[in-house]
Amino acid sequence: MRLHAWILFSVLAVAPPAFAAEEEDEKDPLEGNVTFGFLGTSGNTETSSLNTGFEASYTLERWTHKASAAAIYSEDNSVTTAEAYEAAWISGWDLTERDFLFGRLSWRKDRFGGFDTQFSQTLGYGRKVLTGEVHTLTVGLGAGARQSEDQFGVSSEEAIFTGDVVYKWKFSETAEFDQTVAVEAGEDNTYSESVTSVKTTLIGAFSLAASYTIRHNSDVPIGTEKKDTRTAISLQYDF
Repeated sequence: MRLHAWILFSVLAVAPPAFAAEEEDEKDPLEGNVTFGFLGTSGNTETSSLNTGFEASYTLERWTHKASAAAIYSEDNSVTTAEAYEAAWISGWDLTERDFLFGRLSWRKDRFGGFDTQFSQTLGYGRKVLTGEVHTLTVGLGAGARQSEDQFGVSSEEAIFTGDVVYKWKFSETAEFDQTVAVEAGEDNTYSESVTSVKTTLIGAFSLAASYTIRHNSDVPIGTEKKDTRTAISLQYDF
């Protein structure tokens, strides 16, 4: 059963790998997090849902590489009602302390969305507008290409322009608010995504995170919705 496989994967992923001990005053170039959320009911109604994901970044001198992946799955009385996956890779090279160039690969698959798969490749320029301990703000502009396939198997390829804004507000010693907005604009379709999240530390490296995601495609096949929303509550482990 796919749901049980994802649960096993998430539990294994939470277990941190063994790294060689480092100097306390030396910053670890590798950092990231793993999230896991699950809800199940039984009795009159048999339902279960899962959301899991991870992020990891590695910084070496002027280079920063970041990988991420996520999945959601839901079923009601043994009938799948939601199934989606995504993965991304970003490599950035610092021009100055605030300015950088980046390359991004982004892949999305949604069994019940307007598009079955969307894969984009972009190059661009970014700037860290705010770099304080409480507020950070990063913006980016790029251009590239996107290949898509809708739920009826119709494929398309187009040039795209991208824009993204990432804002973080650490409003207490143990809590943080994040807002991310990203847009991929092409001739045939414009994809946009907004992710609003709040995270609070529970104990040690474990946190509780709540997020609300809005995804929108401007042009979808007949019979499918342009907008999808997701609400998730997850346990997060930071490393």
